[in-house]
Amino acid sequence: MDIKYIGMDIHKETISIAVINGEGKVVMESIIETKASTILQCIQGVHGDLHVTFEEGTWAAWLYDLLKPHVTKLVVCDPRRNALLKEGNKSDKIDARKLADLLRGGYLRSVYHGENGLRTLKELARSYLTISKDLTRVMNRVKALYRSWAIPCEGQQVYAPRHRVEWLNKIGESGVRRRAEFFYQQLDALRALRQAVRQDLLAESRKQSATRLLRQIPSIGPIRSALLIALIQTPHRFRSKRQLWTYSGLAIDTRDSAQYRYVDGQLQRSKKPQQLRGLNQNHNHDMKAIFKSAASMASSREGAFHDFYQGLLTKGMEPAMAHLTLARKIAAITLIVWKKGVHFDAEQLKPQAA
Repeated sequence: MDIKYIGMDIHKETISIAVINGEGKVVMESIIETKASTILQCIQGVHGDLHVTFEEGTWAAWLYDLLKPHVTKLVVCDPRRNALLKEGNKSDKIDARKLADLLRGGYLRSVYHGENGLRTLKELARSYLTISKDLTRVMNRVKALYRSWAIPCEGQQVYAPRHRVEWLNKIGESGVRRRAEFFYQQLDALRALRQAVRQDLLAESRKQSATRLLRQIPSIGPIRSALLIALIQTPHRFRSKRQLWTYSGLAIDTRDSAQYRYVDGQLQRSKKPQQLRGLNQNHNHDMKAIFKSAASMASSREGAFHDFYQGLLTKGMEPAMAHLTLARKIAAITLIVWKKGVHFDAEQLKPQAA
């Protein structure tokens, strides 16, 4: 089988392409324009089974949809894990050649790109999350402005339109007061925009059958279920709950060394405990926020999750660890309900169930 490994270093105007064969020999190198017709013409000019890779970035989704029907295998790799690219000299041509070589050796970690059927929901979820973050920034700026003039501003009243004149009158400097007015205008605009995106997001999520299943889980409301479907797309990406925990930043990083030793000629495992380094750092931050916020809500409201949380505290677990355990439990149950298509059952809260 004649396999060609193609590495592509993507830039706004040009793409550096390197093609190597199964023996690792470079058979072609080229620099082409970042244009759909040019890219397809170049790919179709290479014969054999084409295995293509490029790094996740601004152009990744567009290029993935463009190339997928024309190649045998397509890997969008995680640039944060491509440590070998940092070694030695660096240029577009060298990076493309290294990517092709890493693909040939099977050293690349792929980034999941779903099917086109969920593209609309995914884009709406991105818009909602981005606008929500912008809204939080503006709210922080409003409070920071009042604090900078030694004006206490606890709670949410400082954002309420009916109390705005009262709060603005507390600022004696006219220029600062005008700045606060601009922040309030920005705040109102973002609130209206987020509400519009929210309605579109919920309407699109209702088209997915998984929405009804996820909504049955306590603390997984309409917005969280829509975001979960958009971010995960399919539960079959994860073989087990531990993979979902890692993706969501809920897995424990451990370090171990010198695990075995010889005692009287017999190989024995060391009794030295593993070193815990906290939660894994490389994860999807939006997924972590969803499960952590769901755990916070569930732990403060009556229900099965609240009883589970209180049971952990009764056993002597620290509140922070109990909160993390509840978030992991919600993530595991979400995977079970979605993957198996079953209804939520409080029996799933038993240790052996999830």
